[in-house]
Amino acid sequence: MSRRTAAIAIVLVWLGTMGWLVQRQYLRPRSALLADAALRIPPGATYFSLELGGQQIGIASNQVDTLPESIRVDDRMQLEIPALGTIQRVEARTEALLSRALELQSFTATLRGDDVRFGVEGVVSGDSLLVVTIETAESRQTMEIPLDHGIVLPALLPLHVVFGSEPEVGQSYTIPLFDPLLLRERDMQLTITAESTLVVPDSASFDAATQLWVAARWDTLQAWRVSQNVSGISVDAWIDELGQVVEAESPVGFSMRRTAFEIASQNFRRRDRSATDLELGSGADIIRRTAIASNVELDTGAARELRVVLGGLDPEQFDLSGGRQILRGDTLIVTRETEEQLQEDPNRHSPDRVREIGSYLQPEPLIQSRDPRIEAQARQIVGRRRNPVRRVELLNSWVYENIEKRITVSVPSALEVLESRRGDCNEHTVLFVALARAQGIPARTAAGLVHIDGNFYYHAWPEVWLNGWVAVDPTLGQLPADATHLRFTIGGLARQVELIQLIGRLNLEVLSIEQ
Repeated sequence: MSRRTAAIAIVLVWLGTMGWLVQRQYLRPRSALLADAALRIPPGATYFSLELGGQQIGIASNQVDTLPESIRVDDRMQLEIPALGTIQRVEARTEALLSRALELQSFTATLRGDDVRFGVEGVVSGDSLLVVTIETAESRQTMEIPLDHGIVLPALLPLHVVFGSEPEVGQSYTIPLFDPLLLRERDMQLTITAESTLVVPDSASFDAATQLWVAARWDTLQAWRVSQNVSGISVDAWIDELGQVVEAESPVGFSMRRTAFEIASQNFRRRDRSATDLELGSGADIIRRTAIASNVELDTGAARELRVVLGGLDPEQFDLSGGRQILRGDTLIVTRETEEQLQEDPNRHSPDRVREIGSYLQPEPLIQSRDPRIEAQARQIVGRRRNPVRRVELLNSWVYENIEKRITVSVPSALEVLESRRGDCNEHTVLFVALARAQGIPARTAAGLVHIDGNFYYHAWPEVWLNGWVAVDPTLGQLPADATHLRFTIGGLARQVELIQLIGRLNLEVLSIEQ
C-alpha cells in the first residue's frame, strides 16, 4: 500500500485557506464606507508567485473589470504540487458579479485537477435565498440555502479591511464567510497587527545571462499586516491601501508574493522541469512536509492497541474521545474493535437510536446515496445478504479492490469516484460512505493520522454503526481499521480543513503498542 493514499486533504486545505488571499471579497456592504469604496475600485490585474519550501510551484492572478452597472472579478490560481515524486496539477478559478454597491449577484467556483472537475454556481435570489448548483462528473445537484444576512465569499476580504473602516493596528473583525468549495459558512477572525511600507516589482526585463525575467522597476506601497484565523487556521497577509494582497504566508511553508506578470508567469513556465527537479526532495513535497515521524517502529495493520502522548494542540477543538478512542489527560488510547464488538445493534430501530444516528443515513451534496447508480452498485456488491456486518465487509473489500490508489486533488464526490474508479483516501471514503448509506448502514467520515512506513500521515477513513461506531479503511483494506488510526475530526472536508492547524505544531510520542 503506497503512502500516496494519505494526507491529500492537505492540498485542498491549502486551496481553501489561501483562496481569499488570491481573491478579493464579495459582500453586501455593512456600512456606507463599503458602498463608497466601490467607486474607488480600480480596474486592472495583479499577479502573484506561489511558493512552497522556497520554490515556485504556481501562479495566481486577480482581474477586476468595472462595468457601468456592475463589477466583475476573475481570480485564477494554477499550482503544480510535488507529492511523493509526482506532480499534481491544479487550477482553481472564482468569478463573481457584483452590483456597483458591492452586493453579490452571482458567482462560479471551479477546481480542476488531473482528470477531475468540480464546479459550484451560486445565484442570490432576492435578499433571502442562495441557489447553489454543484456539478461533478455526471452529477448535477441544486440546493437552496436560506439567508438571514448578506453573503460573504472567501474574496474581497482585504477590501473590507481597508474600506470598512480606517485601518488601525489592533483592530479586530469577525466575519462569516461562505466557502463555495466546502458549501458552508465559517466565522473568520481578523486582526490588524502592523503597518509598514513594502516594495514590490512594478515591471520586468529579461536577463539574458540567467534566462529569467527580473525586476526592472519597483513600486512602494503602504500596507497593513492582517492575521486571519478560521477554524484554528492562521494565515498572515500584507494588504495595501487599495485592498489588494501584497504578500502572505500560510502553514506548511506556502507563500504568495505580488510581482510583475513576467516574473510570476514566464519564469514559472521556463523553469527546469527535469525529473530530478520535479521530485524536489522532501523540502517542497506536500505530503512529506506534513508527515510526523514515529518514535518507535510499528507493524502497520496489526496494531490492536496504541497509546500516544499528544502535544501542541487544544483537545477541545477535536473529536478525540468516543468509540474506540479514550483521551486521558494528554494520552490518547486507541483500541481496535474485537470480533465480539462487530455485531448488529439490537436497538438499531429504537426511537433514541434513530435520533442518534439517523442523520448518517441521509444523502449529502457529495454523498449521493440515493442516486440510482449508487444504489444499484451497492445492491450488486452485497447481493441478498442481510447481516450488516457481512455487508460492511463486502463493501469495504469492493472499494479496496476496485478503486485505483492514486493521489487526486479534488473535492471528492461519490458519483465521480464510481465513474472514474480512482482516487486517494478521500475518494475511497466518500464512495464507501455513500454505498453504506444506500444499504441502510449509518456511515460517516473520520480524519486524522495513520501510521505508514515509519511516519504518521494525514488520512481519511469511514466509520460505520454496527453495535457502536466501528472504524474501517477501504483505502488500506482493513476491517476494522488498526489502532494506528488516530481520529481527530468527524465529518467531511469542512471538518478536515481544521487539521491544517496541527501541521508543524502537533507532537506525537508513542508510549506503547500491542499487536
